[in-house]
Amino acid sequence: MKKWFLTSLLGTFALAEETAPVLNSGDTAWMMISTALVMLMTPIGLALFYAGMTRTKNVLNTYTMVFGAFTIAFIAWIIAGFSIAFGTIDGSMNQFMGGFAHVMLEGINWKDLASIELGQLYPKFIFIVFQGTFAAITVAIVSGAVIERMKFSTWMIFAGVWTIVVYAPIAHMVWGGGYLFNEGALDFAGGTVVHMNGGLAGLVLAVLVGKRAGYSKVAMKPVSIILTAVGAGLLWFGWYGFNAGSAFGANAIAGVAFLTTTIAASVATITWLAIEALIFKKPTLLGAASGAIAGLVAITPAAGFVSVLGAFIIGIVGAIIAFFGVATLKKKLGYDDSLDAFGIHFLAGLWGAIATGIFALNDKELLWTGPLKDADDRVGQIFVQFESALIVGVYTLIGTVVVYYIASALTGGARVNEEKESQGLDESIHGERGFNL
Repeated sequence: MKKWFLTSLLGTFALAEETAPVLNSGDTAWMMISTALVMLMTPIGLALFYAGMTRTKNVLNTYTMVFGAFTIAFIAWIIAGFSIAFGTIDGSMNQFMGGFAHVMLEGINWKDLASIELGQLYPKFIFIVFQGTFAAITVAIVSGAVIERMKFSTWMIFAGVWTIVVYAPIAHMVWGGGYLFNEGALDFAGGTVVHMNGGLAGLVLAVLVGKRAGYSKVAMKPVSIILTAVGAGLLWFGWYGFNAGSAFGANAIAGVAFLTTTIAASVATITWLAIEALIFKKPTLLGAASGAIAGLVAITPAAGFVSVLGAFIIGIVGAIIAFFGVATLKKKLGYDDSLDAFGIHFLAGLWGAIATGIFALNDKELLWTGPLKDADDRVGQIFVQFESALIVGVYTLIGTVVVYYIASALTGGARVNEEKESQGLDESIHGERGFNL
C-alpha cells in the first residue's frame, strides 16, 4: 500500500511537471519585437506624419503633443487603464469594465504568463506593455484634429484622463471579456477600439475647440511633405507589430495578418493616387502617404480573419471612403479637423469594422468568437459588427465631451489666446523652434 501510494504520488508530480505551462521563447521574442514596433509608431512615426503636415510655426508643438500623449497615456494605462480593460469584476459591471483589482498592476507577478488557456506562453508584463502602446497611439491619433490651437496643458490632462475613462472601458467591452466580446464582435487589432475611437474623439475635440484662425481663408501649407512620407513609412513598418503582433505569438495567424496588411496598404496607396490623377490630374506624395494609412486602418480589424481577395477589397474601398471623407465631407460640413483624424481613422476604421463581418473567412481556426464561428451566421456577424461600431461611437462621443470639459475647466479653457495662436505654438508655448533656418 505504501509502495503504491509513493508510486502514485511520484507519477502525479511527473504529470504536473509535464503539463505545467512553460514560457515559449519564440512567442516571447515575437511579442517583444511587436511591442517595440508599435511603440515606434507613436513618438516617431505618427509624430513625423503629423508634424510634416502642420505649419512651420507649429511643427514642434505638434510633435510634442504626440510625444507627450504617448508618455501620459502609458502612465495612465499602468495606473488604472490595464485593470479597467483586462481585469475582472463580479456582476454585470464586468460587461463594461474590468474593475480596479490591478491598479498599479497589483496582484500581477513577474512570472505570470499572458494567457495559459489560449496557449499564449509569454510574460504577462509583455502583454501589458503591448496593450499599453495601443492605448497610447489611440489618444495620439486624437491630437491631429486639434493641433495649432489647443493648450498643451489641456491636452496632457485630456490625454491621461481620456485613456482611463474612454479608451480602457472600450478595450474591455471589445477585447477584455466585456459586452461586445460576449456578443461576438470581431476586431483583430483595433478597428473599433483604436481607429474609430480615436478618429471620432478627434472630430468631437475639433468641434469643441473651434476652427483655427483664418481657416479656409488663409493658406496653411505643410512644413514638409517629406517628413510626413517618412512618418507614413515608419507607421507602415510599425503596423506589422500592430496587426501581426495581435496574433499573440509567432504563428500562422500572424502570417495571415502580415500578408493582408501589406496587400491592403499597397492597393489603398495606388487607389488614392489614381483618384487624385483622375480628379486633380496630379498624383501627390501626400496622397500616397494618406492612402497607405487609410488602407492600414481599414485592414486592422480584419487582418487575421480575411483572405487575399478580402484584403484587396478592404484596402481599395477604405482608400475611396477616406479620400472623399477628407476631400468632400470635411468641406461640406465645415469642421476643422486639422490633420484628418476623422476622415482617415474613423471612416476607414468604420468601413474595416463592417467589412470584417462581410469578408471574414468561415474558418473556425481563425475566428475567436462571433455568430460566424458559432453558427455559420454571416448576417448575424455583420449585425454584431454594426452594433459594435454603434456602441463604441456613442460611448466615445459622450465620454470625450465629458473629459474635454474636465480638462478645459482645470486649465482655464482649452484654447490658446489669439496672440499665441498667431505667433505659433512652438515659441509661445515651448520657447523653441522646430527648424532654426
